[in-house]
Amino acid sequence: MNGKGIHIEGLSKRYGKGDAAVDALKNVNIQVAPGEVVGLIGPSGSGKSTLLKCLGAVTDPSAGRMTLGGEVIYDDGWKVRDLRALRRDKIGFIFQAPYLIPFLDVTDNIALLPMLAGTSNAKSRAQALQLLTALDVQHRAHAMPAQLSGGEQQRVAIARGLVNRPPVILADEPTAPLDSERAMAVIRILNNMASQFETAIIVVTHDEKIIPTFKRIYHIRDGVTHEEAGEGRSFE
Repeated sequence: MNGKGIHIEGLSKRYGKGDAAVDALKNVNIQVAPGEVVGLIGPSGSGKSTLLKCLGAVTDPSAGRMTLGGEVIYDDGWKVRDLRALRRDKIGFIFQAPYLIPFLDVTDNIALLPMLAGTSNAKSRAQALQLLTALDVQHRAHAMPAQLSGGEQQRVAIARGLVNRPPVILADEPTAPLDSERAMAVIRILNNMASQFETAIIVVTHDEKIIPTFKRIYHIRDGVTHEEAGEGRSFE
């Protein structure tokens, strides 16, 4: 594995102090190579959400080291000054719900992020259309979110997560509201995008439909992770 992708070493998160302290994460170690999609599974309250929030620079870890895209972002303290810019430029987020902006059309929902980063309107929209074409929803480019099916909304959300070409994608239950066919389509898309853009992707899921597709899986329980080989089944 090269220096890019995701490297988490000895990551811990403690809430509270003294007798009231709770260790949500305990010495977590995870590696995801560029172009790889890895599953993260575990029961409710196991630490999945806390881990994603730490990796997404939303919650401060208590200790450890995190490297994203070849850059050390945390080493017993944040090593980047602007966490907002870090989230915008290095991390793509895909959630269970698409969270599309209802008063913007599909293209503008995707183009907004690069425009906020300083890319011209024309180039941002061109990037959005390129991704919509790759995801086979280019015919919905000027539709409003309310006019889309659930599967189309999730594809637009994936495009939004990829538009700034981040080295890391964090997907939190991206297939939970979808039937088997659409869930497999989303996983196929994520794997294709990971391969095409050399993106490292972590998918947090309870969805038994997609778990067999992962080649590697991290189980988390009581804040501790264990790696195992997945089945790596075909998406067909």
